[in-house]
Amino acid sequence: MSDEQDTMITPGLEALLEKVDSKFTLVTLAAKRSRQLISYDLGLGEGGGSEIPPQVTSTARKPLSMAFEEIHADKIGYERFDPEERARDEAEALAQAEADAAALQAVRNEE
Repeated sequence: MSDEQDTMITPGLEALLEKVDSKFTLVTLAAKRSRQLISYDLGLGEGGGSEIPPQVTSTARKPLSMAFEEIHADKIGYERFDPEERARDEAEALAQAEADAAALQAVRNEE
C-alpha cells in the first residue's frame, strides 16, 4: 500500500508549499498566474496576447493546473517587501523630487 494519495493537484500540495512561504501566498500566486494565462489565451485570437505565455510544457488544459506546474518548476515566483523600507524609499523619492523642483524653480527665477 502506497503512502501517497492520489490528489487532484499535480504536483502535490506538499511540493508546492516548499516553493512558497505560506498556503496563502500559493493561492494568491496561482490565482494571479491563472488569470494571466486566461488573458493570454483570449488575446491569441486578436493577433497576440499582451500577457506572458505558458512557461512550461504541460498536458494540463486548465490555467490553474498550468500555474501550479509553473510554480513547481520555479518559472514564476514572488517577492516580499518590507513596508518600512518601502515607506523610506518613497520618502526619499519625494524629497528628491521636491529638491529637483526647487532647483528648477531657482533656475527659472534667474532667467
